[in-house]
Parts: sequence; C-alpha cells; structure tokens
Amino acid sequence: MTNSALPTPDAQNVTTIDDAQSVMPDLPRRARILKTLRPWLKPKIVLGGTVVFMLVFIGIFAPVIAPYDPNGQNLINALRAPGWFSEPHFLGTDHVGRDILSRIIYGARISLVIAATVVVISGVIGIGLGAISGFFAGRTDFLIQKLVEVVWAFPPLLLAIAIMAFFGQSLLILIVALVVQRWIPYCRVARGQALSLRTRDFVDAARSLGASNTRIITRHVLPNLIQAAMVIGTFAMATAIIAEASLSFLGLGVPPAIPTWGSMLADGRTYISTSWWLALFPGLCIFFTVLGINMLGDGMRDLFDPRLKRSGQGMG
Repeated sequence: MTNSALPTPDAQNVTTIDDAQSVMPDLPRRARILKTLRPWLKPKIVLGGTVVFMLVFIGIFAPVIAPYDPNGQNLINALRAPGWFSEPHFLGTDHVGRDILSRIIYGARISLVIAATVVVISGVIGIGLGAISGFFAGRTDFLIQKLVEVVWAFPPLLLAIAIMAFFGQSLLILIVALVVQRWIPYCRVARGQALSLRTRDFVDAARSLGASNTRIITRHVLPNLIQAAMVIGTFAMATAIIAEASLSFLGLGVPPAIPTWGSMLADGRTYISTSWWLALFPGLCIFFTVLGINMLGDGMRDLFDPRLKRSGQGMG
C-alpha cells in the first residue's frame, strides 16, 4: 500500500483558514486609536485643554488677532463703554483711550510666557534636586531638605515682592521671583518617589551591571517622575498666573509698557464705580484661565494616579 493512498488534509479548507487569519487583524486600527484617546476625553481634560489651547493660540497670534496697538493712546476715545459689534472698540477703552480687547490679547501672551517659563525652570530645578535627594539619601538628603525648609519659611508673595523691590522691574526678574519657591513642590514629590525607586529591582539590576549613579538617575529614576511633574506643572501654571497678576496689580510686575491682566486690574481700580469694564474683563480672563488650567491638572491627576484607577475614582 503506497503513501498516496493515505488521507490528506483538505487543501482548500487550510487555504481558507489562512486567508481569514491574514485579513482579520487582532484589533482594527481605528479601535486602537479610540482606545488610546478615550482616557484623554474626560470632561475635565477636554475643557481644561481647550482653555489652555486657546491661551496658547491667542498668545502666539496676538499681533494678527489684536485689532489695535495695545499701547496706542487716543484721549478722545478715553473711557468708551464696550461697543460690542456696533462700535470699533468691542470691549471699550481705558482711561487713556487704549483698546481693552487688544490689551487683553497681548496680556494673554505675557501670562503664557511667564507661566510656561516658570513651570519649566521650576520643574527642572525641583525634579533634579528631588531625585538627587531621594536617591542618595543620608547627608545629601538632609542638606537639600534643610534648604527646602529655609526657602519654604518665607511667604511666597512677600518674598517675590522683596525680590522685585530690590532688583527692579523686568520680565527676567519677575520670572526669577516666581521660581524662587515654586521648585519646592516638584522637589518634595520627586524626593518621595525617588526614595521608593532607589530600592526597586530594576535599579539594583542596573547597579549590578556596573551602571553609575548618574546613569541610574537619568535613565531609570527621572523618567518615572515625569507623570507627577506634569500634574504639578499644570497647577503651577495657574499659581504663576495669579502671582504675576498680583505683582502687576501692586505695581511690581513687568514694566508698565508691557500690557498684563494684573496691570489692567490696577488701572481699572480707580474707575471701578464708573467704568466697570476696565476691571471686569481682565478679571474674567484670569478667572477662566486659572479655572481651565486647574481642571486640566485635576483631570491629568485622575488619569495618572494609579490609586484612583484601582478605586474607580476620577472617572468624571
């Protein structure tokens, strides 16, 4: 009896199964994209991200969007009420005839520059010192934490006022005054996480393979601190905007030639009883900007915090 007499598999059925497996992917591409984006589509993140995007867009394209020169004065049109769509000045003019809408648009650019710069510089300093403090522990941790306690002992606004009063008004000095204390939250959070990471198995494995402390910190510790830093950064942007507005309101912010929301509030303080629009519109801008940034930070915290994921919270 030859081998040809043995039963053979149905070649047609095998081909059909192989073709079906080749044309049917594990997961459609669109479904994978939606699965990736779904955690980011929470109302807090969407609303807060929209506010931040609008702030960035207005800040970048301020020269194109603004209808007038923000510092252009016209005493004939001083203290004009909002004309909305019926008059040239949509939100009115201030006491020297400057267009309120144009100054608000340019004020968004200053707020964006200050907030972003303060967050980046504070994050780099705070995360770096926190990672070093938590990873090395011992005397290094003691010295860095004592520095944190000394700087944290000063009231933030009073320390910023002292720095501005001593060194003078400029954008650079304002950023330095805001950074002086805003690196501390990054440092404390990074230290706590670094103390936990330094005892993990992957750190011990890297050390056993001959990796230096610098390499372990840069390649294994710092990447695990990015998510917490992003959450802190969003809240830090909101506090930086409020602090800048407070200093500008007190006359200790950027030079008067640069329009800011805080300086507009200070200018409208004198005319609050007769020209309500001078203080109302910049105040609303500060309110909605800070609210939007806080919503974005709250949503990112819910997204990145594994404890909230396990407990089922943070789903709103």
